Amino acid sequence: MTTSATRFEVSPPARIAPISMILLAGLLPMGALLFSARPHVGAAASPYVLPGMAAFIVLLVAVLLLLMRRRLVQLDRGVLQVGAAMYTRRVAVSELDLPRARVVNLDERTDLRPGFKTNGYATFGYSAGHYRMRNNLGSGFCLLTQRQRVLWLPLRSGKQHILISLERPQALLDAMQSLHP
Repeated sequence: MTTSATRFEVSPPARIAPISMILLAGLLPMGALLFSARPHVGAAASPYVLPGMAAFIVLLVAVLLLLMRRRLVQLDRGVLQVGAAMYTRRVAVSELDLPRARVVNLDERTDLRPGFKTNGYATFGYSAGHYRMRNNLGSGFCLLTQRQRVLWLPLRSGKQHILISLERPQALLDAMQSLHP
């Protein structure tokens, strides 16, 4: 079976992204756990609690780091699919407002940056999932690993947006525009 899916390379996250995940989700809770495990007068704790909680924290950090590696952008038969961590968004290219779509630098276009996280996964240098957009722009689905080469795709509804960090964002935009001239 032949597929017409075309994949587009997502920009890798900065080195700070996995490091900050390890610090925030691993070392910070581990430090709090060790601090709270100090011997208390008259308190007897199970010898399995501390190792069990430490193992859970290590497992959690490993899962979060693996999820950070899931980054997929593909165009298949007129449908754009964006996979980011545990989230996936599929949208028909015909639903996108391609004349307004742009490659933007979010350091300059701060109005297009995602705002409040509604159901997402984020750390320094990495954002994935669903967000409220700033300036009452509605909601956005994001896969952001850097801010300089971001493809902003507004939907025709006017209140939904997709933001994707790509190595070659113009290539995806050109491919979608060729489907719906």
